[in-house]
Amino acid sequence: MSSANNRSPSTEIAEQITRTIEEGSTAALVTVIRAETNVGAKLLVEETGLSYGSLGPQDLDEAVAQRAGAFVESREDIAVVGVKEFAPGLTAFADAQLLFERIQREPRLVICGAGHVGAALANLASLLGHQSTLIDDRPEFVTREHFPDQRIELVAATDWVDAVRSAVADGHGVSVAVVTRGHSEDEACMRAVMSTGADYVGLIGSKRRTRIVLERLREAGADEESLNKVRAPIGLDIGAVTPEEVALAIMAESVATRRGGEGVPLSIKRRTVRD
Repeated sequence: MSSANNRSPSTEIAEQITRTIEEGSTAALVTVIRAETNVGAKLLVEETGLSYGSLGPQDLDEAVAQRAGAFVESREDIAVVGVKEFAPGLTAFADAQLLFERIQREPRLVICGAGHVGAALANLASLLGHQSTLIDDRPEFVTREHFPDQRIELVAATDWVDAVRSAVADGHGVSVAVVTRGHSEDEACMRAVMSTGADYVGLIGSKRRTRIVLERLREAGADEESLNKVRAPIGLDIGAVTPEEVALAIMAESVATRRGGEGVPLSIKRRTVRD
């Protein structure tokens, strides 16, 4: 159901898009791109089901709002859909086409540790369209000389916990990769991350090293559910050896988590479907 007030629909939609991004929630912006009338009309549908604006008749808005919910759950960023694909009963709009766009915060990656892996990870994340924050307690490791890309925020931490909590904030749309140089740094970063609700948290190291860190967090009272969500060791198993390959494995797992991917070869999935 669309909200009613004295503001124009375009103003209301723009304001709600801003709120959606600030709050870290998700919405679908639907635009009529082909129809006999109302081309350019927009409807914004929040993940809660609330809607703003209108595409025209109420029955069209209601059908599109339902389709928008499925679009948000699909994790797609953009889709062009014909009305007849999801509402064949609306014959008056059989030839209409709609553009669905995901509205949410730009994906962010917080990287704890600016060593070889952290540096490669920051550069790869930027290439993939992520904003990233690279944190290290060694100022000489986080300089613009080493990272000229302005999409990479550089933080020279005097305190790991404060720096990580500030960077992660409420955790919405944020992935965290803990790739520091030692146990104490790992533990400090993980203590900070546990209370943030970040979408993805991964810890580098051998099974033994990561188990030690997680056990210390458990003994310190960390929530068991949050600990079970930690990807440790971090990354997908692609046989990575070099820092760049490790960074690729980490980003692959992060993207799979955000997009709902399974992290298995597509060739295997195709064979399974055929069988």
